[in-house]
Amino acid sequence: MADPGKAAFFDIDGTLVRTNIVHAFAFYAMNQGTILGTAWQTARTLLSVPLFMAADRVNRKAFNELFYGYYRGQSEDRLETLAAELFEDVLRPAVHPGSRRLVDEARRAGCRVVFVTGALDFTVRRLADHLGADDLIANRMRFVQGVATGRVMPPIIEGAHKALVIRDWCVRNGVALEKSFAYSDSFSDYPMLAVVGHPAAVNPDARLARVARAYEWPVLRTTED
Repeated sequence: MADPGKAAFFDIDGTLVRTNIVHAFAFYAMNQGTILGTAWQTARTLLSVPLFMAADRVNRKAFNELFYGYYRGQSEDRLETLAAELFEDVLRPAVHPGSRRLVDEARRAGCRVVFVTGALDFTVRRLADHLGADDLIANRMRFVQGVATGRVMPPIIEGAHKALVIRDWCVRNGVALEKSFAYSDSFSDYPMLAVVGHPAAVNPDARLARVARAYEWPVLRTTED
């Protein structure tokens, strides 16, 4: 039974699955309904990858704003319909072998399970349900008359902002940060990890691995059973 006073916050990309938000965008780009549209969107996506990578290295917030602008003009209905296919074709096969075990361990410890991701909510909602999350904190696209504007609703979920939204979520839900857990693979999520009482590095990148060693945080692997 979950303890209402503590939660476990999980990053998704790299932590629980081997994909990232660019894979989701590429899936949408290649499923636009017409051969011409698909060819154009695929080429546009490939040409944009170096720009995405450069923006991500310089500023994660700038990367998100640039990246989500590429959804501008797409139908909300179409995006939601393709989300089911995205889950079945891309996300479900990409779940790390140990992800469900890690989530289940947090639940058995009495934690409410919350996924926290910079992905768009409709792209990961089915994954969150599949892995048994109690709540999902994700970016939300702004739609006008059923069409994506390419802008997400504030606050943008990334980097330091993840820590802020986790803090706000805990206040609203009566959860103690010092009793809670957080899991991520990326140094960019250091603020999210540092804000809770029990952080853990999962499949960590080199910078996060060094931080985890320095602070004696647990280092876990979901890439193995």
